[in-house]
Amino acid sequence: MFDGWRIIASVTLFATLFDIYLNHFTFPSCNVILPSNVNSKAEIFADFEDNPQDLTAILVSNLLLSGTDSSFVDVFFRDFFMSQFLSKSFESLKPDMLLILGDVSTKGFQLTSENWSSLVQQFERMLGPYLHLPFHVTLGDRDIGECSKLKASLVHRVASSFPQLNHGGCGSFEMSNVSFISLNAMALLCGNNELLSDVETVIERESAYLQTRTEDGREQRVKVTAASEVSYQYRWRDNPTSSQSGPVLLLHFPLQQISKRYCSQESSSSTIWNYFPDSLKLLRSAFRTDADSGPYDLLQTVPPNATEYIFQALKPRIVFSAHSHEFCDIIHPDGTREVTVPALAWKAKDDPGFVVATFRKNGDVTVKHCSFPRESHVVVSCITIFALSISLAVITNLFHRLNVRHNR
Repeated sequence: MFDGWRIIASVTLFATLFDIYLNHFTFPSCNVILPSNVNSKAEIFADFEDNPQDLTAILVSNLLLSGTDSSFVDVFFRDFFMSQFLSKSFESLKPDMLLILGDVSTKGFQLTSENWSSLVQQFERMLGPYLHLPFHVTLGDRDIGECSKLKASLVHRVASSFPQLNHGGCGSFEMSNVSFISLNAMALLCGNNELLSDVETVIERESAYLQTRTEDGREQRVKVTAASEVSYQYRWRDNPTSSQSGPVLLLHFPLQQISKRYCSQESSSSTIWNYFPDSLKLLRSAFRTDADSGPYDLLQTVPPNATEYIFQALKPRIVFSAHSHEFCDIIHPDGTREVTVPALAWKAKDDPGFVVATFRKNGDVTVKHCSFPRESHVVVSCITIFALSISLAVITNLFHRLNVRHNR
């Protein structure tokens, strides 16, 4: 039997080792990602230095919170570590704002109003220390449902929980002279639906605003031509502004991409989980969930006609999207850069991550891809720390008993 003080000592040892682990191994690892049309870091950094007027944003996606349906593993393991990771990230990166690109919930579209409120409270607990910063949430398919479940009343309820979103799940705002527009990409993906007209209205309004240019201090208004029908319901208006002169575009689904080969994707299935012995397979299944299973198609993108419509109407400065769970960085044919933000939740992938974007005063955008520790590595580390603490306690107790016998 352990003496009381030895139990206390083993618990203290575990707590100390665990605290050392949290303080030294939960900082994100970040790398600057160069656009494919830039040859070297020297080229991208040549024309600017850090400026206090630069705007830095952390972009995350796929929090996949479950509210009242959260499991023991979610509450006492995943949520705890994710809060620690986010805390270290905000501490080291010091962002000016937070952008969340959809799938806050696992199955938000199935929740009652009461359960949705519980999920929002879980969201606030996880991000509470950082919500004093300006933040914006873009809606994902898990939040408002796929096409067959897409209803205006549900979107209104979900959108009303977050700032700057209208009833249709779209929004526009400005920070430090940087304009942002977020779209309900689910409405664009689903074609004819009751929310599409709201998305079109937001796009057309922003397009008309872009056509009001300021040159030499004088307001120059460009005449808007009559709309013509192109690609079923999408309406075109001539937009004389140049590419990448519009707002920063935020949406959950990626735009129609040139090719998946441009994406730097590493399969999260190649992890330490695969090397666990059969006796520990049950441990793995306890940590894995069905969050990334079911009817969700991770290759879904905004249709080509809607993508072309967005490029023509908005001339986005840069596009940030999500949904695929993987980081991706491509240049579209018109020169527009699109960055796909990886999933943040361990439910989605073993190696979570996020993106840091710095909007420079001179118009450049610097993108960093940041990674957190793999869930499998954290599990093994925690087990190792626990086993080490117990082993030291047992060894200490054994030496104590041997010493007592020797003295006798």
